[in-house]
Formats: sequence, C-alpha cells, structure tokens
Amino acid sequence: MSEDLPDPTGLPGLPHPRETARLIGQDAAVAEFLATQAGGRMHSGWLVTGPMGVGKATLAYRIAAHLLAGRDASEGLEMAADHPDLRRIRAGSHPRLFVLKRGPNDKGDRISAQIRVEEMRKLKSFFHLSSTDGGHRAVIVDAADEMNLSAANALLKELEEPPANTTLMLISHQPSALLPTIRSRCRVLRLRPLEPAPLAEALAQAGVASEAPEALSVLAAGSVGGAARIAQADGRALYADLVALLSGLPHIDRPRAIAMADACAGKGAETRFPLMLDLIDLLLTRAARAGLMGAPDLEGAPGEARLLTALAPDARAARRVAELQQELSARARHGRAVNLDPSALLLDMLLRIEAMATGVAAA
Repeated sequence: MSEDLPDPTGLPGLPHPRETARLIGQDAAVAEFLATQAGGRMHSGWLVTGPMGVGKATLAYRIAAHLLAGRDASEGLEMAADHPDLRRIRAGSHPRLFVLKRGPNDKGDRISAQIRVEEMRKLKSFFHLSSTDGGHRAVIVDAADEMNLSAANALLKELEEPPANTTLMLISHQPSALLPTIRSRCRVLRLRPLEPAPLAEALAQAGVASEAPEALSVLAAGSVGGAARIAQADGRALYADLVALLSGLPHIDRPRAIAMADACAGKGAETRFPLMLDLIDLLLTRAARAGLMGAPDLEGAPGEARLLTALAPDARAARRVAELQQELSARARHGRAVNLDPSALLLDMLLRIEAMATGVAAA
C-alpha cells in the first residue's frame, strides 16, 4: 500500500491496535481464548465480534503475538514489551503475520471501500512464501465486514481447508452480515462494550483526556474509539446542548435550533456535523428504548432521562420514535451521500422531531 494512503485499520485519535500497550476491559474474552487453548481445542478460524472500538483488533494482535511466539495458555497473553515477536508485530514487519485489509483503489489514489479479491491474492502469496519458515502463522482480517463477495468466497476456501499451523482471526462489527458459511467455520469470541471505569482507563492509556466517564460511556456505547472521538470533539457539550434544546418539546426555540444547525456547518465543522447526526440518532434510539424499558440509570447529559420519558412515555410512543429514528437515519445517509447543506439537513431533522413530539403530546 502506498505510504501516502492512510491505514484503514486504525481509529482517529488512538494508537494503532498493534501498538496498544494493554487490552483493557475484555478479561472474559481473554479467559475464553486461553481456556480453549489449554483444553487443546484450538480452532483454525476465530470470529472476533463486538461493537467498533472495544478492543477486537487489539485482542487479535495479542493472540497473534502469543501464537507466533509459541507460548501456551499458562503464560497468558501479556508479553514483555521487548519480546522479539511483539516488537516485529508493532513494527508491522513480522514475516509470519498477514493483515488482510482494504487496499488502494484501481487508480491508487485512495483506499478502496471494500476488501477486494486482489488483496486475497496477497494472502495466497503470504501462505506460499511463509511456508518455508516452519513456525506458526497468523492472519488477521480487519474487518471481515468489508470483504466483497469475491473476497469472502476466496476466504471461505481458506477456512474450509486451512493451511497447516495457521490461525485466521476475522474481526467483525456486524457478524450477521457475513456469509453464514464463514460464520459456521469459526469459533466466536465476543467482546463487550466497556463499563465507565475501564473505558476511562483505556482512554488514559491512549492519551485522551476525558471527564465524566459515565456520561462518555453512555454517548460512546462503551466504545473506546467512539469515546475518543466524542472527547476530542467536545461531544458531551454538543449532546448537552441538544438535550437542552429538545427539553422544550413539544415546541422548540426556533432561533436556537437554527443557531445549533448553523454551528455544525461550514469551515471548521467537518467533525461536528457527522457527530451531531450520530448524537441525534443516539438520542432517538435511547428514547425508544426508554419507552419500552423505562428511563436509563445513566444519563448522557443533565435532564436527558426526563426528555427521553417525555418523548416516549409509553410503548406506542416508543414505536413512533423508533420509526422516526429509522427515517432520519436514512435521511442522514442520503443527505451526506448527495452533499445536502448540513445546516438545512440538521434543522429539518430537529423540526421533524418537534412534529413527532407534538403528535405524542396530542395523543
């Protein structure tokens, strides 16, 4: 891959997973892997699942280092920072590790939107060249969700007849979207969203300053990557402003809504606009859930629980909120795809929420 193109497997604002010093908050997944190894039931294919940004790739690199070093389960996954295999992995130069990821497009000027069969040919070459080494080999697919059909079918053949002394680890944010035949040939290793305390610890390790870890955990849904994005873009304050604006429902302050929409558009708001879209989606999702299950224990901003209850006071209203969430989510995707004016798009979304709230209040 051209050195001028970004690595598609990293998350903005965080160390690359292969460079992360410790895996935090996923002890259960680590224990499950080690127990499988200790019991002599090692699988050639592993499907590492969970939300984006919770440590799936970090775990995959840890497992790779463990296996490439020829260690057993009793030694655990933690390794000395100067271990030769770990150093090579962090440098991206280990000869027995291959990372299957999105490569350049046909023009070579940007990263392809999918993992294509051309990248699978590189994997074939890796298997051929590394076979003379004699040691264990590891393959990390980051992320398996990004494979096109041709690449997925090519990988399936490797899972059906795995090369000797090889472990394939498929990272997946949405395993239900994978071919059923791929899922059936892998041992699933599930990672969970992080609780507030380990999330704050993981952010500190990554050098990301954060406050109010409980609110940040709510807004990021337990994702370190999501929390870093929110912390760096002052997303907590943005969500607090959104909650304050909508707390006046069934009517909102129009000038204030216009000012909020305008603040997410124009030069310098490149990160603020998509973040606001995500926060609106989050608020509606949490409101629909609150209508069915009651107000949440943890708030993403002061007054949020009261707002969620007002938006969806019962199951019927919850369904209306859920329908609006799906409608606005589709509208946001379309708007970004065709480059609609960000300010106009956001204002329209806020007014649609107002219209729905008016209907709920009149019911």
